[in-house]
Amino acid sequence: MVNTVAESLEPWTEQPPRLDIGVVGTGRAGSVLGAALMRAGHNVVACSAVSDISRLRAESLLPGVPIKSVAETVKDRDLVLLTVPDDVLPGLVEGFAGTNAIGPGTFVVHASGRFGVEILKPLTDAGCLPLALHPVMTLTGTSIDINRLSGCPFGVTAPDALRPVAEALVVEMGGEPIWVEEQHRGLYHAALSFGANGLMTLVNQTMDLLAQAQIQDPAALAVPLLGASLDNAVRNGDQALTGPVVRGDANTVSSHLALLGGISPAVGDAYRSLARLTAERALESGLLRTDDAARLIDVLGSAE
Repeated sequence: MVNTVAESLEPWTEQPPRLDIGVVGTGRAGSVLGAALMRAGHNVVACSAVSDISRLRAESLLPGVPIKSVAETVKDRDLVLLTVPDDVLPGLVEGFAGTNAIGPGTFVVHASGRFGVEILKPLTDAGCLPLALHPVMTLTGTSIDINRLSGCPFGVTAPDALRPVAEALVVEMGGEPIWVEEQHRGLYHAALSFGANGLMTLVNQTMDLLAQAQIQDPAALAVPLLGASLDNAVRNGDQALTGPVVRGDANTVSSHLALLGGISPAVGDAYRSLARLTAERALESGLLRTDDAARLIDVLGSAE
């Protein structure tokens, strides 16, 4: 066990030490990050798993690593990896601090996008060394994810003194450390969730609607269109906006609302909200004329 910040940091200035690691929670993130740390030469000596699927992930991605109780998993480790749901993390940290389950000098790492290191304060106050390392990647909890970590950005937050350690761990896992200030962690995560989760829902709903339109192979239409849209948006920003909203085709938008609302009120509401946001961005970027925008707002408002 390492006991002080100075002792913890000194070896990292040359060859990073090999750490004994306990993984709390072998869901999609925990199993994959644990496997990446093993691949880097660290010793994952124990993990915890509650559900059957978590146990299967542990057996598959962390072969030979014993599945133990949470208390046994974190006892006398150099690094504890907390990969549990965001809403569970605060209570888990409080519980560890209240029972002195994790010793001073232990690196405590969580992979939550929402939180920085402030959430680990009860353990930091007990002498632990806090790191927040969030992989910006959709994980499946299978072996393919390990290669996906190659070049994957990680949102990194840590005390300044521990920043070299945090970034070194990310690099060892194959990732690219991206610094996120503590006070911006919530917005950082909200932005990523808005994009990634929203994109998945939009893609899947688009495929469903095309199927309802009797298109035999929805992917044949969706993949090239949506792929080009993503590429154009990243390259050109709002100047890449196209479609009936940007053209000011209020009647077309109205017909879309009627069709989609008839299929599902939730889908109609989503189309309306995105159309409003698109209209605002198109207007601000000079792509949509003011009078066309006014007609669109009337249509979008009257559909409520």
